[in-house]
Amino acid sequence: MKHFALHTRGSNWAKSQITDVGEQIEGVKSVARRVAGAAFRATLVMILVAVPSMILPSVTPDTAQIVALLALFGAAITLIEYAASYPGLIEFRYAPPFNRVRFISLFVTVGLLSIVFRGLYDPSTLTQIVTAVGVLIGHLIDFPYSPVRLIMLLVPENSTEQHEMLMRACVGLSYLVALVSLAIFSVLLRLNGWPNRFERFNFWTNLPTFDPTMGDDVVTRLIRDARFNIALGFFLPFLMPTAAKAASGLFDASMVHSPQTLIWMVSLWAFLPASLFMRGIAMNRIADMIREERERGKNAVNAALQAA
Repeated sequence: MKHFALHTRGSNWAKSQITDVGEQIEGVKSVARRVAGAAFRATLVMILVAVPSMILPSVTPDTAQIVALLALFGAAITLIEYAASYPGLIEFRYAPPFNRVRFISLFVTVGLLSIVFRGLYDPSTLTQIVTAVGVLIGHLIDFPYSPVRLIMLLVPENSTEQHEMLMRACVGLSYLVALVSLAIFSVLLRLNGWPNRFERFNFWTNLPTFDPTMGDDVVTRLIRDARFNIALGFFLPFLMPTAAKAASGLFDASMVHSPQTLIWMVSLWAFLPASLFMRGIAMNRIADMIREERERGKNAVNAALQAA
């Protein structure tokens, strides 16, 4: 019996050691996957920042150095954020495809605008098609008091007709991509039951800047923040051109000859409102999820009380 007890104890110890080793291996694999994913995302951010420099044929050495510095800075932030075990600043980190839709939207916008400005130096069939589509969309949404009309008022009076056409094309394309990205996110939200119909939503990892324990009820705060984001996303396309016009010297004739500056200004003009819209929609969806969960819990308690 003693020999059997020793054998059993040794067998249990061996199994525990094997289990510990297996857990350590899984932990190492998890860390490796997280770091690899963070490195991949950092690389994509570097490519995004460098897209205008890669597409435009003429880039000065000073501009190339600034772009390289910004690309490295953005990549470092992305790598640190996604490689860390604990959340930091990026929201909806584990709720795809929220950040993916936003990134693709900005990437497509910057790429299309870079193609439009490439037509200034190296015209081709692609640049002409993209520019024509942008000009058409720009004319369709250019009506009195529209965001497009406001941003077109920023074009200097001494600009040539070609520069005005390019600006209209950029505004039209950026607005079109923003609207399409909003539509895609709304469809994915409905079809896939975003964020995930099979898993619980983790506030801490997906909303690191939102403390559910502070202030009013979490549902009330989420709905309030959602409405604020949607309202800000609606008014921002009107406010940004007004602020740029009020800022003395921020937008002058010399900027017409600075394609990269215009590319990023127009891209952010369309991307930021769309991003705020998506954030508001997402937070409203999370509030609905919490209300549904509370309702199910309340019904379960009432059913248990009635059965008792």
